[in-house]
Amino acid sequence: MPSEAGAAIPYSQLETIFLDVGNTLVSMDYHWIRRELAELGIAAELSAVMRAEAMARPVVSRAVSGEASTEGRTIFSIYMRSLIDNLHGVADDNAAHAEALVESLRGPGRERLWSYVLPGVPEALAELNALGLSLSVVSNSDGTVEQVLTSQGLRHHLSHVFDSHLVGFEKPDPRFFLHALEQSGARPETTLHVGDLYAADIIGGRAAGIHTALVDPYGDWEDADCARFVGVKELAETIRANVEI
Repeated sequence: MPSEAGAAIPYSQLETIFLDVGNTLVSMDYHWIRRELAELGIAAELSAVMRAEAMARPVVSRAVSGEASTEGRTIFSIYMRSLIDNLHGVADDNAAHAEALVESLRGPGRERLWSYVLPGVPEALAELNALGLSLSVVSNSDGTVEQVLTSQGLRHHLSHVFDSHLVGFEKPDPRFFLHALEQSGARPETTLHVGDLYAADIIGGRAAGIHTALVDPYGDWEDADCARFVGVKELAETIRANVEI
């Protein structure tokens, strides 16, 4: 049964946490993006690039709700175009700049793009494990998400890793979440999924009957009818506080 929009999360009763990877556990190599933008004549401080990227996520979510694949070039082009619009202002040459950026980031060496472990993530995963929670990744990816987690030193915190490319279903398809529930032995009523895109993570998770929450570091999802956290660290603190009550 689908979970209700805005339903309260039973933090003290949770047994399982499903986690997205991109922009939840790791983010893009912002230094690389900044260098590529500079090559295109777009100079920006690192903090501005990070802020522009986060602002682009609701735009990506709207595109995903139109049934486009999060792993396809079309969505990534929309993502980079929105990032540039947010950073540089809307301009006629932004589309060409976005395509050039896509070519660079999806070309040779693309495996290093998602390589920035978000602050506090290793400690938060360790804390969630210590609280007795089973952690699994449920991520739209191209078959490389386990490699990313291993190379960034996060894999050992996780009981299971479910990669959409390998499973055959992609968020928001509820079959992806149902597969993860079955394979991990988790129960939907005691499972919380946390991710960064409303259309993929919240709509998809709810359709599978599990609780959901968004990672929202800058408050870009104020109208979202779900729990929001600055990051996984805040999630761990919230769960710990409710367990200790």
